[in-house]
Amino acid sequence: MADVIKMPKMSDTMTEGVLAKWHKKVGDKVKSGDVLAEVETDKATMDMESYWDGVLLYVGVEEGTAVPVDAIMAVIGKEGEDYKAALEAEKGGSEAESEKPKAESAEAPKEKEEVAPAQGGGLSEEELAAKGVTVIRMPLLSDTMTEGVIAEWHKKVGDKVKDDDVLADVETDKATMEVMGYATGTLLHIGVEKGSAAKVNGIIAIVGPEGTDVSGILAGGAQSSKPKAESADAPKEEAPKATADASASAPVAESLSDSRVKASPLAKKIAKDKGIDLSQVAGSAEGGRIIKKDIENFKPAAQAESGNAKVESNSAPAAAPVIPTFVGEVKFTEQPVSQMRKVIAKRLAESLFTAPHFYLTVSIDMDNAMAARTAINAVAPVKVSFNDIVIKAVAVALKKHPAVNSSWGGDKIRFNEHTNIGVAMAVEDGLLVPVVRFADGKSLSHISAEVKDFGAKAKAKKLQPADWEGSTFTVSNLGMFGIDEFTSIINSPDGAILSVGAIQAVPVVKNGAVVPGNVMKLTLGCDHRVVDGATGAQFLQTLKGLLEEPIRLLA
Repeated sequence: MADVIKMPKMSDTMTEGVLAKWHKKVGDKVKSGDVLAEVETDKATMDMESYWDGVLLYVGVEEGTAVPVDAIMAVIGKEGEDYKAALEAEKGGSEAESEKPKAESAEAPKEKEEVAPAQGGGLSEEELAAKGVTVIRMPLLSDTMTEGVIAEWHKKVGDKVKDDDVLADVETDKATMEVMGYATGTLLHIGVEKGSAAKVNGIIAIVGPEGTDVSGILAGGAQSSKPKAESADAPKEEAPKATADASASAPVAESLSDSRVKASPLAKKIAKDKGIDLSQVAGSAEGGRIIKKDIENFKPAAQAESGNAKVESNSAPAAAPVIPTFVGEVKFTEQPVSQMRKVIAKRLAESLFTAPHFYLTVSIDMDNAMAARTAINAVAPVKVSFNDIVIKAVAVALKKHPAVNSSWGGDKIRFNEHTNIGVAMAVEDGLLVPVVRFADGKSLSHISAEVKDFGAKAKAKKLQPADWEGSTFTVSNLGMFGIDEFTSIINSPDGAILSVGAIQAVPVVKNGAVVPGNVMKLTLGCDHRVVDGATGAQFLQTLKGLLEEPIRLLA
């Protein structure tokens, strides 16, 4: 029977290929290893070899046409053979597979109709509520929360519950928090297993009088589980073997010179691994081209004996160096995305692709700030860090530049008169931004104590929604990790974010002389919808003046 040639998958990201050129036409004889066509993929232009001997009976793709992976391209068979049967069989098989799911889905409603009456028994949620049954739903524990993961159940089905008992610990995108039932009775049902996620307002438990039938509330959930069971039993389609074979030995176009050795890439690879000189191998494909079977059948000893009686060792050509083969192991681990990481990805992507960012960088002479910090820490009840000084200076500068202390509202711009500074903190699962409120009116010691308290709560996952809501500006400091300079994505809905680098000991010019100095770089990221370049530059100049003369922070 004739063999159908399909578009092979020639790279891991390839979804279609462009037929650049046919090297054979209908009626031409074809041998295994012959190049049928050149295919342009997303990576390169590559040769497509034949794996069969015969005659090219059919070409189904014109040059310059894009073809999806696995699409029919040509048919090879015996001369005069009727190829249409093979073509129709191939097309019919794929149509039957595509129609099969439709037939199954058409029968699905009948099954649901038969099951529905059995599930409809039991009282509704309103009727059960009148009998003292309370449905516990996943609460909204933060402004960005869409679902929560049950980290731990403190009760099991059948346990007695009081209205102030903690039922479970729930992991949100910000912290792990306790969920109380606010009901008295028996735990009748647990709807979410430990480690599983539930959407906000989804049923996680039911509490009520012992022995109460709650099937009426759960009927909807039972029905929704049916399609999942069917999809799990659905047959898995196997990838066509021809495609896998084609991608494994897909050749690369070669055109170095007329004197080069003609060989397929697979043949070259095998020869390289075995240390075989291709110039000593006779090719069996069209034009003397060397293919895989020629390398596999090559016998160096036999070839040496077929030559002259003996060749002097000093007249033999120098053998090409053989590169040793190193075999490594592809190894990795995967873990589910945490709730925090999901929200970080969503919020930062929205910010970056919604707010037009631009960045301004300034260098700060930190000599006076370092001296001031030493003097402050000699008398302060709480040790003050450079980050605390930056937070205080930012808050004071924002009072003078309210346009930077703003946010975009679509049809209006909000100019904040208060200064709530978000402080970016790295935690095990990602990033949290607790807020130092009214920072311009607080002392350095007060700010320092507050930031330290937030840091301890963040690591212990004890921050509450009130701790991270309401920022008007954000400070992100990677200087403590030795980062000289970086840019940050704006913490929406803020209009700007400040990236703080490390203090570096570098030579600086003062009064015409080069002297040792301490310099810190600050980069302001701005939302161009609310902050213009000149506005951001003026804010940085004010901030620079405050940090270089920290005595002004006390004025």
